[in-house]
Amino acid sequence: MMRPQSLADVAARSIDWAAFHLCLREFVDEFRRREAPAMLADEPCRLAERLSGGDVADAYLAAVAVSLARESASAPPLWAWSDDRKLHRPWFAWTGAALRATLLAESPAPFRERNLFVSANALSRA
Repeated sequence: MMRPQSLADVAARSIDWAAFHLCLREFVDEFRRREAPAMLADEPCRLAERLSGGDVADAYLAAVAVSLARESASAPPLWAWSDDRKLHRPWFAWTGAALRATLLAESPAPFRERNLFVSANALSRA
């Protein structure tokens, strides 16, 4: 199967969380390989309607779009700024009080702005 060519493809292929994570990783790799900001233009369908906790995935896709746009020195897509792609309550990539302080401190701005708290290397493949 071909790698996702847009974040809309990622959402369309996300039948569960495992598929979401796999497709997102493949998309990030493909985006970085091609360096094509147009790959961020199409708005993904809302996963809040399909996955338990899909509101987190919706916010995550927006954060990824902004992060990759900035990485490629291009303007983020307008859909990524939608209020319904921001969480009302903080979400942490790892549970446990010990890691929360680290995630609060190092979460990249596009994630933090959407109430997502992840590691500084959330989009790396190292």
